[in-house]
Amino acid sequence: MTQTLHIVGGGMAGSEAAWQAANAGLRVVIHEMRPKVGTFAHRTDKLAEMVCSNSFRSDDDEQNAVGLLHWEMRAAGSLIMEAADAHRLPAGGALAVDREGFSQMVTRRLKAHPTVSVSTEEISELPDRGQWIIATGPLTSQALGEAIRHETGAESLAFFDAIAPIVHADSIDMSVAWRQSRYDKGETHEERTAYINCPLDRDQYEAFIDAILAAEKTEFHEGEDAPYFDGCLPIEVMAERGRETLRHGPMKPVGLTNPHKPGEKPWAVVQLRRDNALGTLYNMVGFQTKMKHGAQVAVFRMIPGLEQARFARLGGIHRNSFINSPRLLDARLRLKSRPNIRFAGQITGVEGYVESAAMGLLAGRLAAAEMLGRSLPDVPADSAMGALVHHITGGADARTFQPMNVNFGLFRPLEGVRGGRRGRRDRYKAYTDRAKAAWRGWLEADHPRAAAQ
Repeated sequence: MTQTLHIVGGGMAGSEAAWQAANAGLRVVIHEMRPKVGTFAHRTDKLAEMVCSNSFRSDDDEQNAVGLLHWEMRAAGSLIMEAADAHRLPAGGALAVDREGFSQMVTRRLKAHPTVSVSTEEISELPDRGQWIIATGPLTSQALGEAIRHETGAESLAFFDAIAPIVHADSIDMSVAWRQSRYDKGETHEERTAYINCPLDRDQYEAFIDAILAAEKTEFHEGEDAPYFDGCLPIEVMAERGRETLRHGPMKPVGLTNPHKPGEKPWAVVQLRRDNALGTLYNMVGFQTKMKHGAQVAVFRMIPGLEQARFARLGGIHRNSFINSPRLLDARLRLKSRPNIRFAGQITGVEGYVESAAMGLLAGRLAAAEMLGRSLPDVPADSAMGALVHHITGGADARTFQPMNVNFGLFRPLEGVRGGRRGRRDRYKAYTDRAKAAWRGWLEADHPRAAAQ
């Protein structure tokens, strides 16, 4: 009789875990409480809905750790990466996707799978029996969160995450703004013009910073004093850290030339990235915010080119919860106190769509191997997957554990490479070559015919 794996949460991690486990031969039930129980961030009942950015970040698998993670997921037959590739939008060297088409494809493929079913009831307790993966993400329901805290005996850690606004493209003044990817990056004209740029001179930038600092902000309730994740800071927090912080962050003017004023270099630039296949919506890159909605409209319309901007979605901020994985999980993502339960995705303390889906991929494969009685070696530490899972299950200090994107700092040092003796490009290429070889070997051990050629 086919064994059943239960997965709580139909986001990036849960969807990928279901796909991997079902293709390994298990029956899978995805327990997704939407639409019966909604969240403030989700807008649809689709699986793998993208609630923040529409970017999977760099797709460079030789010079970037997240691009390497893309490669490893594709080699493992990832549904998330297949859907991302199928709904790719021009974004220079980044992998940006049409969020609606992406989630529709993931939902359609999983619901059509002969051994996958979706249940919409809310899971509010940690099950005592059966094999389960908890992939509820940062917006875990209050009831399940309480059950996790009761089981682990500790409060979940948390940080605040923010959502950037989305602008209707036809409301952007293209006599002021222009299309260009930074450093004209991209192989096609469409990729090289994937971003819309709005320039600010020095006086405009200073006035913009003043307005951000003075704007009315969202107030948090008592007890919600969690730290922000540095990779997703609200623009107000960046501005408070120094008036030049934004100009050296998401508003940096480098690699861009304004064709309307080619002889003048902008003091700062706001970039907007295409957010849907039709090209009718653009996401304000790096503009996560905790300003109240009325203040956002007033402040963002100070940006040249956005004076008449219409917003399809304004920014917001929410609390993201995650467990202390280094203390609670073993190397195979199992809860030490209840090994029939695995955790996957952002709730484990990884940050980002790709990292979350990657942990779902691993959880699905590891659960399937265990349930089907297959011997499977530990995930190789030299792969991007292995570096990330090692960090969250023991490499990080449990006392100071915070969410982390994948990066080469998590990788085992290269033998024979010291200090600056080797250029960065050569070092990163050596990391990725080593990782790909290790990952191919692990895939061969799991499914001999699944490894990439």
